[in-house]
Amino acid sequence: MWQRFKVWFHKWGSPRWFVEIGPGWQNSLLVIGLVGIAVGSIWGLAFAPYDFHEQGNSARIIYFHVPSAIIAQSLYMGMAIMGIVFLVWKIKMTIVFARQIVLVGMLFSALALATGGIWGLPTWGTMGLITDPRIFSTAAMFFLYVGIWVLNMALDDVKVADKATAVLAIVGSVNLPIIKFSVEWFNSLHQTATFTLTEPPKMLPEMWLPLLINVLAFYCFAGGVVLARARFEALRRERKKSWAQERINQLIGQ
Repeated sequence: MWQRFKVWFHKWGSPRWFVEIGPGWQNSLLVIGLVGIAVGSIWGLAFAPYDFHEQGNSARIIYFHVPSAIIAQSLYMGMAIMGIVFLVWKIKMTIVFARQIVLVGMLFSALALATGGIWGLPTWGTMGLITDPRIFSTAAMFFLYVGIWVLNMALDDVKVADKATAVLAIVGSVNLPIIKFSVEWFNSLHQTATFTLTEPPKMLPEMWLPLLINVLAFYCFAGGVVLARARFEALRRERKKSWAQERINQLIGQ
């Protein structure tokens, strides 16, 4: 079992193997993600009951805010893990994945902040205070994404940019526990977690099921986008090799 995992892991670390196998995975994830987002969003926005206790229809923004916040944090964690693997084992594709996660994670964290503000205005009477620990730590994650993205754009030396991305991703990951536990550790306007592994959902099934669908669908969509970007980046990096030139010619011919 372990030997099979090692073979599988090292295959994914090979640019050539990844470029060949990638389209099937990326297309499947993108289709599943888009269909899931459509189902979860229509269900949540049109058919799920509104929050008749406090928030009314404004609570429906949860179907976009919660998935985008979860995905932004998961992508950052994935970027940090890829950075560690790259620095320790020098596997080429890990830093390719890490660098392609940056823009996707930045967009999802921006969506989380924007939808949180839209949700907060009718709920709290404000789009959010930067002094709120959950908002501040999420904004810090967004600016970490932006900083790494700008650094990647500014550095012409690929090797330097790769190492800088890995180091910054790892250092910035200390912010993730703060985002996760800020509501419990500090005085925050933000509500507690919608989903936990230790407690049943605090929502009606008609409300949390479409939310769960959207969370899973956002994961699939984000994964598909990252795979697609990583595949083209792998081809760009390996373009001088004969197999990459053949694949590029095939794509141009299509």
